Amino acid sequence: MALSRGWRRRCPACGEASMMHGYLKVREACPECGEALHHQRADDGPAYLTILIVAKVSMAFYMTVFLAFEFAPWVMILLTWSVALGMIAYLLPRLKGAIVAFQWARRMHGFEGDERAVARPAG
Repeated sequence: MALSRGWRRRCPACGEASMMHGYLKVREACPECGEALHHQRADDGPAYLTILIVAKVSMAFYMTVFLAFEFAPWVMILLTWSVALGMIAYLLPRLKGAIVAFQWARRMHGFEGDERAVARPAG
């Protein structure tokens, strides 16, 4: 439950308010339920996972299109970069939300000290 809320960039506790302030900045606390989110330590995890996913999909896309249509190299670069940038823009904030929600659900990196979180099930 928390991971799906995080994927949607919602508070992992209540699922009502947005966890993000802007594109990638996590709020200090949920404006709806007051859950502290400043403990999160997503760091490079979302970027690493995004690169991992986008690189695999982009290369598969590149090889499939090139073998099927044999476009000129500049067309292939334009197509592949467009797909990759679109995927990055979509995946990066969602993966960050999912990682923060995972940390919240598993009581990692300071979330374990929150009295409100202890009284609520981790799901």
